[in-house]
Amino acid sequence: MSGTEIELEKDKAKFGLLAVIVSNVAIVAVAVVGVWRLKGDTSVIVGILTAAFTAVSSMTTAYLGIKAVSNTARSMTLAGGPVQQPPSPAPSVPAAPAGTDAVPTPATPAPTS
Repeated sequence: MSGTEIELEKDKAKFGLLAVIVSNVAIVAVAVVGVWRLKGDTSVIVGILTAAFTAVSSMTTAYLGIKAVSNTARSMTLAGGPVQQPPSPAPSVPAAPAGTDAVPTPATPAPTS
């Protein structure tokens, strides 16, 4: 990796993290204002706080997941790709006897007395 590519990756990481932090702060601010304006309606406050928590955790988890996959892909690319195993031999399938059909013949019913 050249120096400019490394700087670009650092900038991507900084601004991506900054975007997530700003988004999370905005979500928390809206939730706090919503709770403050409701003045005691507990069922709606619980809904607002639940939605805010879900949004913050989803945003943060998505960023960290994408960043982890990106880092893994980049390190695999720089290392020359994944180590490939030689193909294993295919399991041998017994051949059907010569002159028989692929469809089995139905069994004859047992005599009943």
